[in-house]
Amino acid sequence: MVKLAPASEHEIQKPAMVYKGGSSDSVYGLGFVGALVYYISRARTFQEGVVGFFKAMVWPAILVYEIFRLMEGPRLDEKHE
Repeated sequence: MVKLAPASEHEIQKPAMVYKGGSSDSVYGLGFVGALVYYISRARTFQEGVVGFFKAMVWPAILVYEIFRLMEGPRLDEKHE
């Protein structure tokens, strides 16, 4: 049979949690708020406002996609008029 020691004999200590690199969270948060204001201020209907909210959540992905699309240049299979 195992005897458990009373809490007064052995103090249980939780490990200290150290968070590093939290500045990127604040930059993303500010970007989210800015994108939210941008998209919602341009929404004409409630539905566009809801779509704007979701766009504000994923704005980094949209930004990277558009940058890569612009860097690619015109595609060879596109018709130019």
